[in-house]
Amino acid sequence: QVELVESGGGLVQAGGSLRLSCAASGSIFSINAMGWYRQAPGKQHELVAAITRYGSTDYADSVKGRFTISRDDAKNTVFLQMDSLKPEDTAVYYCKAVRPMAIYWGQGTQVTVSS
Repeated sequence: QVELVESGGGLVQAGGSLRLSCAASGSIFSINAMGWYRQAPGKQHELVAAITRYGSTDYADSVKGRFTISRDDAKNTVFLQMDSLKPEDTAVYYCKAVRPMAIYWGQGTQVTVSS
């Protein structure tokens, strides 16, 4: 079992920045990848950014150049640095961890970007 706790969401003006954190605990030794997803009202759940255990990263086209995913293995934490935020980035952001045969989700954190 893996537990994920997100933090760092909030309200920010367009052009501002936020940093989300996702702290993992439990059976973290076999996590292959972690990522951030988001869901805005009336829209589909979508991948924002992901990072593998080897450090490879992937980003949605809409956030490339603005968001950066990183991790601190010593703290079992994954971060999402979000810069140049836009109103269309407003959503609930969820952390995801992938193990062989299992997927885990955090509870979500709200990000609201005002224009």
